[in-house]
Amino acid sequence: MPWKLIQFIFIFAVILLFVVFNLANKSDINFGFWSIKDVPVYLTVFTSFILGMICTLPFIFGAGSRKKSKTDKPDKKQARSGLPEKSGGDSGKPSGENEFSDRSSYGID
Repeated sequence: MPWKLIQFIFIFAVILLFVVFNLANKSDINFGFWSIKDVPVYLTVFTSFILGMICTLPFIFGAGSRKKSKTDKPDKKQARSGLPEKSGGDSGKPSGENEFSDRSSYGID
């Protein structure tokens, strides 16, 4: 069955019910220097929701550009092994250990 269509119809029905139940509810919106009288509540809610979605767009597109700008490529041996690239400095670990090595005793002595 087309589950996305059923989901869309259900969400649309809920929105329609919200609008019908709030037709008589009106409020004034005051911007400080300008005021709008008798605005339906559902218009205020939907406008706020849409403005919130628009405000998230820079974050969505900004995160995508940061991932694409990564230009360093691992060498062939590390790409095949799936291990992360080794850092340049001495971290105090023996040469055979990496960040995935587990040398703890788990409380068993």
